[in-house]
Parts: sequence; structure tokens; C-alpha cells
Amino acid sequence: MKKLPIPVIALLLLFLFPLAAHAENGLVKITESVYSYTDVKGASPKTSFGANAGIIIGKDYLVAVDSLISAKEAKRFIKDIKKVSKKPVKFLINTHYHLDHSLGNSEFAKLGAVIISHEYDQGSMQKAGEGMLQFAKQNGLTDRDLQGTRVVYPTLTFKDRLTLDLGNNKIEVLFPGPSHTAGSVLVYVPKEKVLFAGDILFTDFHPFLGEANIEGWIKVLDHIMTMDVDKIIPGHGPVSSKKDVADLKNYLSVFDQKAKELTAKSNDLNFIVAEMKKALPPRAQLDALVARNIQMKYLQGKQTQPQAK
Repeated sequence: MKKLPIPVIALLLLFLFPLAAHAENGLVKITESVYSYTDVKGASPKTSFGANAGIIIGKDYLVAVDSLISAKEAKRFIKDIKKVSKKPVKFLINTHYHLDHSLGNSEFAKLGAVIISHEYDQGSMQKAGEGMLQFAKQNGLTDRDLQGTRVVYPTLTFKDRLTLDLGNNKIEVLFPGPSHTAGSVLVYVPKEKVLFAGDILFTDFHPFLGEANIEGWIKVLDHIMTMDVDKIIPGHGPVSSKKDVADLKNYLSVFDQKAKELTAKSNDLNFIVAEMKKALPPRAQLDALVARNIQMKYLQGKQTQPQAK
């Protein structure tokens, strides 16, 4: 196969991942003590694929939720935090270990923040190790984008629940079961009725299902429906409600049923993806994940081939 010149590759990347300002207006005020990035348009590798991150401000310190995809992105996040509050960042919670939510950990470690995650995802991150940086490069990030980025693991883990007392507020970090990853967690601020859902919730984004426990994920979404929350900050997408939780539950059910049905009959990825898109509820961003999800979860270990005509 003839190699494409670098300018052509660059244009292709721009077509696949259009440039977009990541939360151009900085952190958005959600409630009195909660701020977050939300609703990134035109998600790209350079903007953490539209990942959200936020803070909860306490009496003497604040807690950050997720650290974005690189040291560069984390530095921008920290700069935006300082525009909102001069209080130190005492804790950083990784809702899960995926690179767009955790490769900025090193910059928060420099601030002295204690990094928290579920024990399962700490283990997953340690298993992935430095391979996370290589994976980032394979997914569109350059050496320049990743300059200064190093993998830093959570140092405080838990099994079921962890409570942080912020003086004027409390945070409940909850593990309701395996879902998007083995150890994806919810970050709940009861007083404010706010929930950081991480990638347990994608709103108007196609979700990544590559290592998901679909049955468990649906149970976790059912659990969220029982919680006393008014505003939900998804891992990707705008500030959400329980309607968006119900919408994702429906999406996952449709995807799983249809994918199993199609892959039982065919290994033709193009055919399967085309049929999947007809069946799935429409979503505006990360359309390419439909094919990746099929490959990773439903055709894993199978050789894809054109459909016989």
C-alpha cells in the first residue's frame, strides 16, 4: 500500500476529528460549589475527545474530578480552576482509568493532590502502564500534544464507597458495580444534588463499549434513576437529567441486541455498521465508535470479511 504524504494524513485527521475549542468559556458554574466543563462540540484527540472534568469546592480545599488526556490539557484545566478558586486541590478523583480522563494525573500530582480511584481501575491502569501513551499516539495525539505527560497511578483506592468531608459539603464516591469499565465510579454531591457520572453516562455521544459490562451498566443506570439528583455531569456531553440516563439505557439495549443478531450472521464490518446505524437512536458525536465497538466487543478474535453477494 502506497504511503500517504504527511499533509494528506493531517487533512484526513482534520476531517475525522475537526478542531474545536475545549470548553471555550472555561469551567461552567453548575451549582454554588460545583463547576465543570460540559458540552464540548467537535470532539477531537487534542480536546480529550470531548471529555468533561470538574471541581467541587470545599471550605478549605477543593476536589477535582478527572484530569483530561494530557499534561497540556491538565495545565489548562488547572489554570481554569485558579480563575474560579484559589483554594488548593487536595484530591483528584478518576471516575475511571481511560486516557481521556486520567493522563493529566501527573499535573495534579505535582500540586500534591491525592489521586483516588476504584481498586479495579487502579489495577487496569497499572496493567496498561506506559502503553497508555502509545495508545494515545495511535489515536491522534502527537509527541508535542503529549509533551510532559506521564502515567501517574491513583494512590488511594476503595471497594464500595468513599466519603470526603469538605467542611461545607460532602462527596460520596460510589461503586454500584461494573459498567463502562470494571471500576467506573459515580461522584455524588448530595447537598447540591449533583452527580458526576463519568463515562457511565454519555449524552449525545456514541459511548465506548470496548470493555463494557453491558448488563452491569444497565443496572448501574437503573441505580442512578433512584438517586436524588437534579443535575448530572456526563463523561461526555452537556449537563444532563434522568431522561438522558434512560436514553442511554435504551441505546445500550438496542446496541447489544442488534450487534449480537448481526454478528451471528455476518463478519462484514461495513454491512454490520450500516445496519447498526439504522437501528440506533441518533447521536451527534463520536460516530466512529460504532465500528470500534463492534470490532472490539462483538467481532473480537474473528476475521472480518466482505459480505458474500
